[in-house]
Amino acid sequence: MRHAIVTAGTKGLGKKVTERFLDKGYAVTVHYRSDIQAVEALKEAYRDCHDRLHFVQGDVTNKEDLVRLVDEAFATFGRIDYLIHNAGPYIFERKKLADYTDDEWYEMIEGNLSAMFHLFKRVVPIMRNQRFGRIVTYGFQGADHAPGWMYRSAFSAAKVGLVSLTKTIALEEAEYGITANMVCPGNIIGEMKEATIAYARQMKDDMTPIGRSGTGEDIARVVEFLCDDFSDMITGTVIEVTGGLDVIHRYRK
Repeated sequence: MRHAIVTAGTKGLGKKVTERFLDKGYAVTVHYRSDIQAVEALKEAYRDCHDRLHFVQGDVTNKEDLVRLVDEAFATFGRIDYLIHNAGPYIFERKKLADYTDDEWYEMIEGNLSAMFHLFKRVVPIMRNQRFGRIVTYGFQGADHAPGWMYRSAFSAAKVGLVSLTKTIALEEAEYGITANMVCPGNIIGEMKEATIAYARQMKDDMTPIGRSGTGEDIARVVEFLCDDFSDMITGTVIEVTGGLDVIHRYRK
C-alpha cells in the first residue's frame, strides 16, 4: 500500500490531495499545525479509513517537528512513497520588502524553503532504499523564471529558491527512482480551495481566461498524476495550474 505525507493536509488545497489519495486506497500521514476541528472533521468523513489515516501535529518552521513528522509516519506505515509539501506560510498583508520584520522574513524562508530541506533529508534514505519516491513542492505562477513580485517579496524569494532545490533533487535522485516536481496554483482562494471542478464550473469567473476559478481538485489531480508509478519521465518540472491568469501582475499599479 502506497503511503503519502501531506503537510497542511487537513484543509485547503492539502485536504483535496489527502482526500484523493485516500480515495485511491493509499495510506496518508496528514500534518497539521493547530486546527483540531479540521482534524476531527476529516476523521469523521473518512472513519472507514482509520487504519490508513494518520495525523501528526507540528510547525513547518520548526526542524524538530518536521523530523518527528517523518519519523512517526515511517514508524506507522513502514514506507514513504510520496512527500507533498503543501504547507506554505504566507503573509496576506501587501507591503514592500523594506517593511518586513525579521520574524516575518524568516517565517517565509523557513516554512517554504528550509522545511523542504529538513523533510527531504529525512525521507530520502527511505525512498532510496525503496528505489521509489515522488516529491511534490508548491510554487506560484512564473516562479520558474524568478520574477519580481511586488508586496510578496519574502514568499516569492523562498519559492524561487524552492524551484532550484526541487530541480536539483530531481537530478541528484533520479538514479534511485525518485522524482521531484513543483505545482504552481493560480488564484485559488476561499471556498474554492476545497471545491470541486464541477462546482467551479457553475460560476463564471471573468478574471480567469478559461472562465472559471481554479479549485483544490485541479491541484490534487496534477499531484496525483505526478505521483503515478508511470510518471517517472516527468521530473524537475514546474507545472502551472492557473487557467491562464497572470497571477503576479494582477494587482500591478
